[in-house]
Formats: sequence, structure tokens, C-alpha cells
Amino acid sequence: MLIQVAPLKSFVASIFARAGTSEAEAARIAGYLAEANLVGHDSHGVVRVPRYIQWLKEGRVLADVTPEVVVDTPVIGVVDGKFGFGQTVTPVAVQLGIDKALMMGLSAVALRNSGHLGRAGDWAEMAAAAGLISIHYVNVQGSLLVAPFGGVDRRISTAPFAMSVPLPNRPLILDFATSHVAEGKVLVASRGGKKLPVDALIRPDGTLSGDPTTLYGKSEDRNPENGEGAIRAFGLHKGSGLAFMCEMLGGALTGNGTCGPREGERGRITNGMMSFYLRPDVIGPVEEMAARAERYIEFYKSSRPSEPGGEVLIPGETENRSRAERGAKGIPLPDDTWSSIVATAREVGLNDTAIPQAA
Repeated sequence: MLIQVAPLKSFVASIFARAGTSEAEAARIAGYLAEANLVGHDSHGVVRVPRYIQWLKEGRVLADVTPEVVVDTPVIGVVDGKFGFGQTVTPVAVQLGIDKALMMGLSAVALRNSGHLGRAGDWAEMAAAAGLISIHYVNVQGSLLVAPFGGVDRRISTAPFAMSVPLPNRPLILDFATSHVAEGKVLVASRGGKKLPVDALIRPDGTLSGDPTTLYGKSEDRNPENGEGAIRAFGLHKGSGLAFMCEMLGGALTGNGTCGPREGERGRITNGMMSFYLRPDVIGPVEEMAARAERYIEFYKSSRPSEPGGEVLIPGETENRSRAERGAKGIPLPDDTWSSIVATAREVGLNDTAIPQAA
């Protein structure tokens, strides 16, 4: 089905508000989830609604948390998310880093104990909108999903990485999970969405798979703890190595804890994020940097396509096109994904009159 972004945001917000968040937080969560769909990152979009609501009911994530700034120097900050929704606590950490970098030229902010913080590219975009270069290393404490290069057992989280380079005409946003596919893409595939590459997952015997049940088993709730297989790291040893460093910076350094056996009071899965922010005008004139960047972009994209009708794309280009297309036509949602969201709405007490119709 196709649904316009505005009614989708309103519907999702009503689910969270009915489930126990404030209306402001509900609108914020819905906005970030729907925006992920808008830019084509369906794995971090509204497919997450049933899982978020389940976590809220179980107390794994807490509503309307005020994060605590536990370290606050002119250039370094540490933010404890207190197990609040990532869409609420992460903007606080990112804004802290932005403010420090605008003042000092450079900053570093560690975030720990955040609920699922959504699409890492959101935070790179937030920094770029403030005119800053940013780099973000993310880990997922308590989430074992990915097998390291050379192994079949789960030893890594999906460990997202993102960065931004602001240019006058367009921000350059790089955002990816260090796993072959994000866990959300396995979730989307399991709910009738785009199929996985046939080598995205690995079974305990070392054979490769594109079947979501390799990760989830036969469980209806898509719980990865019920599966025996793992997602593969991307790029062989390179992706595995970058994921390892995300665990070191986003997990060990921030105090969030690394993936693996759940630490402390957990039972919760939490995101940690180590972010660095740089004001480019401290390095040199922004206009000159932009001119050099645009010349290189033109050169980069001039490479002949490897396939007939293909195109060389720069970071963020696919997302920008998706935002324009889906903003005009509506957001496509597989029937299974939509059914699971509607079922969640009914579970929290919304009646059918609150359910929007297809575009």
C-alpha cells in the first residue's frame, strides 16, 4: 500500500501517545520513523513500531526521559540517556556537540544508555544543517546479531557508522550498518518487503542464506534470539574491523557497554554513540572547500557506469531522490508491515476510525 507521510506520522504518533508517551514525544518518534521511510531507509522506519511498543510495555525503554549530561567541558560531553527513547535523548547529545563545536571549533560527545536511536544519518544531517562535519560511531549493547569475518557465531552488533560533510548546495551524508544488511532489513524482508541478498546471512554450519528465518527462527514476533544463524559483516575483514571499532568507541568508551552478554541491570538493548564534530571554517575558507568538493564530485560521477543505464551516485543522493519521490507519491509499505502496525494500534486501544487509508 501507499500512504502519505503526514497521515502516517499522525497515525504512528497516536499509537505512541495511547501507549503512554507524551504527545510531544509521540510526535517526535513518529516523525523520525516516518522520515526514515521517506528517505528510503525502511529498515529504520515504521516497521519498528510494534517492537518499540513492546519494549515500552516491558519497560525496556522509558517514556519522556530527561537525559543527564554527566561530563560537560568546553569540548567534551558525556550524556546518559537513562534508557529513554533514542528519538528523545539523541537530539540532546547531538545538540550538545553542535553547540560546543560552534563555540570551540571541535567537540566530542559520548552518548550511552539510549533506546534505539533510529537512523544514524538523522544525526549526521542534524550536524550538517548546523554547518558541521561530523563522524558517528554507534554500537548496540546487548544485541548479538552479526558474525565476525572468519566466524559463524554472533559476536558483533550491526554497529552503524555515519558522517556528514556540509556543502552549500547539499549535505553529503554517509550512513550504513557495518553488517551486510541492517537487522531492520531482515525484519522488513520477513514482513513481505524487499528480499535479502542470498549471502546476507550465515548459518551455524557456515552456509550462506537470504532467508530471514536464519536470524529469527520460526518465531512470529521476529525475535532474533530465537534464530541460530547470524547476519554477515559487510566487506569481509574491513566491515568486521570497522564494526569492532564501533564497539570500542560507541560501546566500551562511552560506558554503554559492548554487545555480547547483557551487562548490569539490562534486559535492555541500548545504543551508544561516540560523535565528533568539526567546524570546517577553522580549517580554511568554506567556499574554497566547497569548490574543491564540487569539482571532485563532478569527476567522481563522470565514471562510466558498470551496467547499461546505471549511474555513479554520491553519498546521500539516493536518499534525496527517495525523499522527493515518496514525498510526492506516498510511502510504500508491505501489507504484512502495515497489518502489524494496525494490530499494534488496536492493542493500545485505538479504533479503526484512527487508521488512515492508502494514498
